Amino acid sequence: MGTTDSPAPHQANHRVMHTMIRVRDLDASLDFYTRLLGMKVLRRKDYPEGRFSLAFVGYGPEINHAVVELTHNWDQDKAYDIGNAYGHLAIAVDDIYATCEELKRKGANITRAPGPMKNDTLHLAFVQDPDGYKIELIDSKTVAA
Repeated sequence: MGTTDSPAPHQANHRVMHTMIRVRDLDASLDFYTRLLGMKVLRRKDYPEGRFSLAFVGYGPEINHAVVELTHNWDQDKAYDIGNAYGHLAIAVDDIYATCEELKRKGANITRAPGPMKNDTLHLAFVQDPDGYKIELIDSKTVAA
C-alpha cells in the first residue's frame, strides 16, 4: 500500500485515539505515567458490573492527542504476559539525558541508557513501567523533520 499526498475524503478526520495496555496495579501505573513521565489523568471510570477500571493518561486533551488507556481487570492476580508481538510506546522528550537522570533519581527502571541510535542521529532511551511495558524516550531535538 503506497502513500499519497492527501488522504481519501473519508479519512480526512481519522486520527490515532489511544493505545490500550492492561495493568495489574492501577495505582502503581498511574504513579508511573503521571509522576515519572509527567502525563495527566484525563479521565477514569470504574465498571463494578464488569469488574474493571479504565484510566486514560496523556499530555493533552484526547480530542487533540493520542493517549494511553490503562485497563485494570480487578480479578487479575498474576502478571500479564506481554507477548512477543508488543514493541513499545514512544514519547518525545526535550532532553533525553536530563530526563533519564530525573527518572533514575525517582526510581524508574531505565533499561537502555540514553544515547544515539546505531547508524542514526536519533538519541533515545528505554524505561520500563511497573508491568514491564517498554517506553521509548526520544530526544525531540534529534528527530529528523
